[in-house]
Amino acid sequence: MDKSVVQLDLFDLEQPAEKSFKQPVRSPLLNGMYYERSSNRFVSFVQGRRHFEVTPSRCLGDKAWKEKIMRERVI
Repeated sequence: MDKSVVQLDLFDLEQPAEKSFKQPVRSPLLNGMYYERSSNRFVSFVQGRRHFEVTPSRCLGDKAWKEKIMRERVI
């Protein structure tokens, strides 16, 4: 049998000592408002998808909120 082929026992209830299949690393989905430094805009994400974006001058948040988002939630 070729060494690159792995035969799996579908009825084996024990976990193998080492996993031959690695799970892909998934980054957490973005939710909420973020400040995007490259475009200088506030961007809203819903379940990882870009919902809308707005410039800081048109954003409805107060100055303290804008500064906090720009400092803590920058992408």
